[in-house]
Amino acid sequence: MSDAAPGEQPVTPQDLVRWSEALAGIARTGLGFTQSLYEQERFEEVLSVAADMRVAAGSPYDAASLVHEWMRSVGEGVPGYQTPKVAVGAVVGNDAGEILLVQRSDSGVWLYPTGWADIGYSASEVAVKEVAEETGIDCEVVQLVAVLDGLRQGFTRIPLYSLVFHCRATGGELAAHPLECRDVGWFSLDALPEHTVGVDQWGEIARQALSGEPVDVHYDRPRRPTWRGMHDI
Repeated sequence: MSDAAPGEQPVTPQDLVRWSEALAGIARTGLGFTQSLYEQERFEEVLSVAADMRVAAGSPYDAASLVHEWMRSVGEGVPGYQTPKVAVGAVVGNDAGEILLVQRSDSGVWLYPTGWADIGYSASEVAVKEVAEETGIDCEVVQLVAVLDGLRQGFTRIPLYSLVFHCRATGGELAAHPLECRDVGWFSLDALPEHTVGVDQWGEIARQALSGEPVDVHYDRPRRPTWRGMHDI
């Protein structure tokens, strides 16, 4: 039996993860700014509640371990303000209209080249660097095509924003990164390899970009209410 009110969607494990990470972020930011012992105790209690929520959502770690890891990330002042991590991906096309995919060495899934943003690089520079490092292909950036909230989209269990750029191959030769990738290749969007992930989220964007159609930047529109709302406004 669902606990949702009429017209509402039932609570999912992904909802619990999102709420847990939000509470943990608020608590860690509070710990980074407060000098009050009373407030510190309250924020640590909030972390414990957030950890219990993560365990209920199916975390492989126990609540005490989660609290310990969260506490390790607490900084002081502005450096301690908790924000999502940033990942940068590249939808790279060639003259045949094919998309460049890599098979990740850790999970075996196929996806467009992507990696964490590096300090000292602009986001578009990270896209070009990741493509070259992971695949051996040189490319140029055409445009930003998507800004995605990983928790909301359900493809991550840590807070992150994914910036996705459309890029055009300009040279190089296919060469999978020996540590990060099992394989790499060019594929038609109609014949993607087995275990390609997230196509329902990025497939149409990639199709438009690779075919030369105008692409509006896709982003997660605001919901009302934010925490239980399922409709864009």
